[in-house]
Amino acid sequence: MKTTQIVLLGYMGSGKTAVGELLHKQLQMEFLDLDHYIEQKFNTPVTAIFEQKGELFFRAEERKALEELLQWDTPLILSLGGGTPCYYDTMEYLKGFDKLKTFYLQTGIGSLSERLEKAKSTRPLLAHLKDLDQIKEFVGKHLFERNPFYLQADYKIVTDHKSVETVALEIQNTLT
Repeated sequence: MKTTQIVLLGYMGSGKTAVGELLHKQLQMEFLDLDHYIEQKFNTPVTAIFEQKGELFFRAEERKALEELLQWDTPLILSLGGGTPCYYDTMEYLKGFDKLKTFYLQTGIGSLSERLEKAKSTRPLLAHLKDLDQIKEFVGKHLFERNPFYLQADYKIVTDHKSVETVALEIQNTLT
């Protein structure tokens, strides 16, 4: 396998972490979630960093962490935060690495909304939303803004109605 770094991107709830963890087991590669990496670095949840320091501070630190991780000399699967590809020149930056492939885990508004409604208590961005219709509207607005960035990925994997195993297999098939 020529690719030594796999970057998963997509909206929250698209399955980046679940797919990354499975690929980690199957490919014997290190797996890191960028948000978790930042949380460990600051010993603070991402939501608290946003609240205490603001989004601009977080995005700058997120970019520094991304650059730091991509300098590693070890095979790596990296799950980006949902907004990471949309700031600075992140997608252009990622394209500058020969042995890195980006995968957009594309998931429809309906599927995302249903998944996120079930996990609403663990998603602070959604805490203020009252019902499924509000979640759909929120997700739809974000996807409209973010899709131009997500679609710059090397590969698009549609995840609707697919198991984590199927999505991971599709990613592996593009690497061979």
